[in-house]
Amino acid sequence: MPLPLAHAALGLAAHELSGENPPIHSPWRKLALIGLLANLPDIDVVIGLLLQGDGSVYHRGPTHGLLFALGMGWLASRLCRWWSRTASVSFIWCASIILSHILADALFTSAPVSFLWPFEVHWSREHCGWLDVIDSVLLGSWSDMGLIFGAGLVILFSRVLRLRVLPYLHPRPVRLTSRSGLDSKKPGP
Repeated sequence: MPLPLAHAALGLAAHELSGENPPIHSPWRKLALIGLLANLPDIDVVIGLLLQGDGSVYHRGPTHGLLFALGMGWLASRLCRWWSRTASVSFIWCASIILSHILADALFTSAPVSFLWPFEVHWSREHCGWLDVIDSVLLGSWSDMGLIFGAGLVILFSRVLRLRVLPYLHPRPVRLTSRSGLDSKKPGP
C-alpha cells in the first residue's frame, strides 16, 4: 500500500509528466503543494480517526473517486488563485496530482478504490487505530522504496527526453534569408 512518502513521490512524477510548471517561485512551496495534493485523498483516514477512532472506517470511499479528484482539483486551483502568496495553478495540474494518489492505490494494492463513486463504493475492512496509522507512516515507508525509486526514474527519463530528444523533434524556426542565402543588409565600414 503506498504511504504518504510514496504518494508524494508519485505526485512529483505526475507534476513532471504534466509538462506544466506553475509559477510558484519557492521550490519548497511547490513541493509542499504537490505533497499536500498527492496525499489529499487520505483525508478520510484522519476523519475516521477523529470521528470513530478507526482510520479505516471511511477509507477508500468517496475521497478515492474521480469526482473527488476533479472537485478538489478545481477547489485547489481556485484557492491558489485567491491566496496571494501562491501563484495560480491550473485545474488540470491539481486534479492530475490528486488522481495520481487514486491510481496508485488502485494499481499497487489489492483492495479496490471507489473510482466511480457514487455508482460504486468500496470501504476498507481493516481496523486501523491511531498507533497503527502513526506506525505505518513513520516506519512503513521503507516498503515504498520501489515506488519512490520508480517515480524518480520517471522524473529522470522525462527530463532527459525533454532536454535531449524533444528539441530535435520540434526544431526552432529558421530565419528566412534572400535567395542567395545572404541577408540583404551589408556590413558597414
